[in-house]
Amino acid sequence: MEVQVDPNEDTEWNDILRKHGIIPEKAPDPEPIIQEAIIEAQRRAHENRLEDKDLDELAALEDEEDDEFLEQYRKKRMAEISSLQQSSIYNQVYPIQKVDYAREVTEASDKSFVLVNLTSSAGGNVESRVLTALWRQLAATFGDIKFCEIRADMCIEGYPERNTPTILVYRHGEIRRQIVTLREMNGVRTSLQDLEKMLVDLGALKENDMRLKKRSASMDEGDTKPEKFEDYDDDWD
Repeated sequence: MEVQVDPNEDTEWNDILRKHGIIPEKAPDPEPIIQEAIIEAQRRAHENRLEDKDLDELAALEDEEDDEFLEQYRKKRMAEISSLQQSSIYNQVYPIQKVDYAREVTEASDKSFVLVNLTSSAGGNVESRVLTALWRQLAATFGDIKFCEIRADMCIEGYPERNTPTILVYRHGEIRRQIVTLREMNGVRTSLQDLEKMLVDLGALKENDMRLKKRSASMDEGDTKPEKFEDYDDDWD
């Protein structure tokens, strides 16, 4: 007569069967492993609770946190600010000519990310005007990234107007990404957030970059104002 055995039961008989290899070893209980992972995640979250705080936010926590612990993060933030100040050497859009392209773009990309905006020659290209306005804001905020601009037909003979604006991303002498028009973003509704996400995806910015957080907080307070397209002066006329 065949005896039915539940191999998952904790019985003395099952222990004997497992010992002789008649039934497989019982799978380890995953609960202790899960609990350990949860505890470790909570510990890390507590240790890193100040990781995304800026200097003002750290100052506001003086009555809640240990002074020595806060001081460590203050020094870390100051070091980050100092590093950004030293690397922020551009802070403007660079209009370039074809003859200067290799030096201003390809060679410069050995030092930092270089983004080129191939603009439209037609004043009615709204996407191109949108990107030109956003290009200025990005350049002013992220001075460690070089933002260049050149009219597409002056850079590449016969470049189709329908493909403008085009974004070319260079790093270490190579094109890392090419974005033809703003269609894959939000078209004429493309925002700074869309372009900042692109920079994060490229690795040109870190997700926890303090400048991203500062601008986001400023937007929440209603401090930002959209740039008017009628103020745009075409440098290529």
